[in-house]
Amino acid sequence: MGKPTQAASESAAETSAKPSTRPDAGGAAGTRRNEPLLVEVSWEVCNQVGGIYQVLRSKVPSMVARWGNRYCLVGPYQGHTASIEFEPAPLVGPFGQAVKQLHEAGIGAQFGRWLVTGRPHVVLLHHGDVWSRLHEVKYRIWADHGIALPPNDSIINDCSAFAEAVRQFLWLLAKRQSGRRRLVAHFHEWMGGIAIPMLRHDQWPGATVFTTHATQLGRYLAMHDLQFYQHLGAFNPTVEAKRYNVEAHHGLERAAAHGAHVFTTVSDVTAQECRHLLGRAPDVLLPNGLNIQRFAAVHEFQNLHSKYKEKIHQFTMGHFFPSYHFDLDKTLYIFTSGRYEYRNKGMDLTIEALARLNWRMRQSNVDRTVVAFLVTRRPFKSISVGALQSSAMLDEFRVIGEAFQEQIGQRMLSAAAQGRIPDLNTLVDDYWRLRLRRAIQAWKRNYLPPIVTHDLQDDQHDEVLNQLRTCRLWNHADDRVKVVYHPDFISTTSPLFGLEYEQFVRGCHLGVFPSYYEPWGYTPLESIALGVPAITSDLSGFGSYLIQLLPDHEEKGLYVLRRRDADFHQAAEQLGDLMFRFTQLNRRERIALRNNVESFSEHFDWHNLGRRYHEAHGLALDRLV
Repeated sequence: MGKPTQAASESAAETSAKPSTRPDAGGAAGTRRNEPLLVEVSWEVCNQVGGIYQVLRSKVPSMVARWGNRYCLVGPYQGHTASIEFEPAPLVGPFGQAVKQLHEAGIGAQFGRWLVTGRPHVVLLHHGDVWSRLHEVKYRIWADHGIALPPNDSIINDCSAFAEAVRQFLWLLAKRQSGRRRLVAHFHEWMGGIAIPMLRHDQWPGATVFTTHATQLGRYLAMHDLQFYQHLGAFNPTVEAKRYNVEAHHGLERAAAHGAHVFTTVSDVTAQECRHLLGRAPDVLLPNGLNIQRFAAVHEFQNLHSKYKEKIHQFTMGHFFPSYHFDLDKTLYIFTSGRYEYRNKGMDLTIEALARLNWRMRQSNVDRTVVAFLVTRRPFKSISVGALQSSAMLDEFRVIGEAFQEQIGQRMLSAAAQGRIPDLNTLVDDYWRLRLRRAIQAWKRNYLPPIVTHDLQDDQHDEVLNQLRTCRLWNHADDRVKVVYHPDFISTTSPLFGLEYEQFVRGCHLGVFPSYYEPWGYTPLESIALGVPAITSDLSGFGSYLIQLLPDHEEKGLYVLRRRDADFHQAAEQLGDLMFRFTQLNRRERIALRNNVESFSEHFDWHNLGRRYHEAHGLALDRLV
């Protein structure tokens, strides 16, 4: 099979968007008889584990618009999330009736609606009901496909049980629809795709599509090989899978890729990985999009930037000003965020580039301050005492300020009504002036602002913290680049920011995501959807997409770092230069850049990129004939 280039996929997507000549194709009505049904299977349906949850959730409106009630998602039943995201419905229609039969077969399942935009049908399977027969499932996988599954791997056990429940559900659905409708089952990742080789072996009559968002083996190799892409063609997948103890995972993923009628992945970067490590080239590329409408602020996004930037200013004052102060009007906020994969996500490169940026700004005497936030999740004991004290002191200043405002306003009004100008020293009670002096005294500290906001469980071996120390990013008063390592995801429940993650992003000026291994890359995509310029890399699927299809991406505030043919220090120099050039922009230029970014984000809406999924489903149905 040939390589599915992005340009070719664009052309195919345009073709697939036209009305199909197949009698069973088309529209959103979704209840017309004899048209195919689409079932989308993933371990992350109503169950947020990683980025696939966001793919599925944001894609729903596009899928419902095309398939209507002929579309259903299938995932594992997890009580703690189902109680929030799931709404039960009567067991009617083809999916509900298949669930009813599944109950009769002794497997519990819930049928209803996923409470996300689009409210699609969803089936949540009680895979625990299969555990009593798990040894039979594993035996069939070994006997039919030569894949030996370990006995005590909890993830493989759960996913194998889930696969058996999926297999039985799809067979019941096929029997009910026999001679009336064709079926398409689309599986995501090896955790959802274990059922594919089982279905194909038993000659299930529907069409199958498998999407891998990142190969299991590739993730491990990239973590440990500094020249992963250069060595990709030389790896022996069987040997390497054994070396990293992922033989079963790799075998299941490979079986799903080869068993599906149509095999897909999210980018040409991962397609190259699939050819070498899984032995099959993807048929179609399915870039990830977003439901841009969810982020849309129309003409308000500049105002929202100012509003949430003020919230970040308040955090900055609490974190830095007890030690020293700087001009907030000349401060830029840069951030990186994502799963803690120190090298794969480019955290190492970001820190090195920040150190170089700090040196360059000091040498050039740039009259600006950069506050860089490193946001990820690491095990911690608690928020640090110093951070909590600073937050509490800010609250104290707010209380005092409100008291001053009330007293001054009342007494100014009274004096003016009497036709006199009051003595300013009498406008506030001694109690409040004394309380203010005590608060200011308690506010001061004689040590540097911390570089981490939480007490980590193992700070001596934390790679991010150790590199910050090595690069001497210690938040000295004369440092132009200050750093804040926040080892927890940002949410309104945190007392430090009081912001949702999306609000925090809107308040920043630049997102930095120079990944070394990134099959697609949602964080820069979310950044531009929120009107914030972003840096990605050509080793991410998103960055590769920009290079191939959008040559003027930099003018739109989307910067692509060239890492593929650069060593670490060359890449760090590139990244430092990109950030330095960004610090040179004036306010008007930054506003223009945010306008460009926000207007361009529509390109990545699922109603555009979802056409690739329709192409894959159509191709699977064609191959079924």
